[in-house]
Amino acid sequence: MDFVTALFYAFSAILLLAATQVITARSPVHAALFLVLSFFSAAGIWLLLKAEFLAIVLVLVYVGAVMVLFLFVVMMLDINLDKLREGFWGRLPLAAIVGVIVALEMSAVLLKGFLRPDNHIAVKPSNIGDTKALGIEIFTNYVFAFEVAAAILLLAIVAALR
Repeated sequence: MDFVTALFYAFSAILLLAATQVITARSPVHAALFLVLSFFSAAGIWLLLKAEFLAIVLVLVYVGAVMVLFLFVVMMLDINLDKLREGFWGRLPLAAIVGVIVALEMSAVLLKGFLRPDNHIAVKPSNIGDTKALGIEIFTNYVFAFEVAAAILLLAIVAALR
């Protein structure tokens, strides 16, 4: 096993442990800090895949902006966790059903991709971290999805202001 493979396994193990701690931590502040650790581990994996732009965007946007804002909000609010946990067992069956449906949908998408891989791959693995190739791919082949995402974000901003 070479050094890059060992780093991949180390980052993957840290990512899995941190993600598990995000959903099992009792304190929202600890959960947010574990989420920061998982973002840094994911950025390390992106760096190993030579996608430096995506790694830097992950760190700057999610860790630098979103998580800092989330930590400030969590620390400034007085959250009563006992009141939040009151109806947990009553909502568990519905949450389990929704979780199973989401897992089945993800499995169907992944299996479809593995059984019938597309022959159209515009971005070659050699330039996957290239910002120019990413921009060309987004604004040519995925322009409709990009515009829909922009409209959804604009709608979320307007809804947050109301």
